[in-house]
Amino acid sequence: MFKDFKSNWDIQQNWHLIFPILGLIGLGYSAYKLSFVFTKSYHISITITLSVVLFFLLLKLTLFIFKKLENKWIVKHRWEMIRIFIVFAITGSSSVYVGRPIMNLLGITKESLNPFVYWVLFIIIGLIFYQVLLVAFGWLFGQFKFFWEFEKKMLKRFGLGKFIN
Repeated sequence: MFKDFKSNWDIQQNWHLIFPILGLIGLGYSAYKLSFVFTKSYHISITITLSVVLFFLLLKLTLFIFKKLENKWIVKHRWEMIRIFIVFAITGSSSVYVGRPIMNLLGITKESLNPFVYWVLFIIIGLIFYQVLLVAFGWLFGQFKFFWEFEKKMLKRFGLGKFIN
């Protein structure tokens, strides 16, 4: 079974196993956080049961997405896709954590602005930090080339392709 797992994900060296393990831990944490949102005031056994159900649903969804993106994303080994997903997850969370204090530093709060304007600015600032963090985390996880190409495509879609060569 373990050999099948390793061959299915093109894992040649044992250290590559860190990425599926991190992926499963992140998926479990996400399932728990989602189930906690739905079951705040209920018994812990209900939360844990819902976490397990959500974990398997999220796992099925993730594997489905892997299959769809396998031919679109050019990577040498299937386990690298897990690494890419981890980078996307860390970047998305980090851009919120970085953007919120910057907005507070600039004096942009929900109380000082119209809620619509606040959220538009929040998304714009978040997107700016997302672009930078995506390439930075991609480099840290050894996927700089993939994320640099991804970044160039994204900037072209935003109409900023003339600034990137």
